[in-house]
Amino acid sequence: MQQFNRRKFLKTLGVAGATSLIGIPAWALRNSGTGHLTILHTNDTHSRIDPYPDNDPNFPGQAGYARRAHLIKKVREDNSNLLLLDAGDIFQGTPYYNLYGGKVELKLMSKMGYDAAAFGNHEFDNGLDGFLDVLPYANFPFLIANYDFSNTILKGKTKEYIIKEKNEKKIGIYGLGIQFEGLVSRAMYGDTVYIDPIEKAREVENILRKRHRCDLIICLSHLGFNYEDDRVSDTVLAEHTMNTDIIIGGHTHSLLDPPAQIQNQAGKTVYIAQAGYGGAYLGRLDVFFDPDHHQKFVESNTTKI
Repeated sequence: MQQFNRRKFLKTLGVAGATSLIGIPAWALRNSGTGHLTILHTNDTHSRIDPYPDNDPNFPGQAGYARRAHLIKKVREDNSNLLLLDAGDIFQGTPYYNLYGGKVELKLMSKMGYDAAAFGNHEFDNGLDGFLDVLPYANFPFLIANYDFSNTILKGKTKEYIIKEKNEKKIGIYGLGIQFEGLVSRAMYGDTVYIDPIEKAREVENILRKRHRCDLIICLSHLGFNYEDDRVSDTVLAEHTMNTDIIIGGHTHSLLDPPAQIQNQAGKTVYIAQAGYGGAYLGRLDVFFDPDHHQKFVESNTTKI
């Protein structure tokens, strides 16, 4: 995805004087031949079913699944070409998880219409048995390409990637997880094998672009945004891949609004988004496709819940 500023993109559409692509009416976009995809995303919601109390020092009165569901419904009413994604650590953080083991979270996310979620390190918190027990309540796949569950009870229960079709565009989505050594007890992950995420990302993005001819490739990552040491992060991933267009991240609880922009190995811009912690924000990316000029442009409109 090449660096392409708003003014230049709007000029190719024949739209003059506009300050925001989001403000362009749908009929204008249709007449211009431009495709539009809205991506709503969350991460590290940590079982925050209810809103924070009004006296919370960080997120007074924010978050909660009901408020999130209402906001998602409103966006869907305006745009049916929508993906709803989560970048992991759905579990752990309130008594809801301690009492119900993730069942509540997955049932409510299914009702909201999530398309996919990444596998975060806290998804291991009740072990592989605990995850498998509540997985039937998820009407969406967990994506993880760099955990090999072949010798565990989760064999065949997750996917490396999925492909969604929206507005005549093929969207490839794959998942990556963080190294669990030092974060997760061996008893919790058992015989799960961790695979280098950069190596796996290159393999999967190549499949999605060349074999499936995806128009847009999204990585759902629970690697973390950036580190001062040599750990693999979203920024490192972006720098060492060639076909991933957008990374929706988690783990470091970063609020990236606007998204970070990193040049990949092909000299194209990768957008990295993350929506903080505890479901206090709903991330939003609007992707616009200009088929005549083979360009894509991304607008961000992350919203406080």
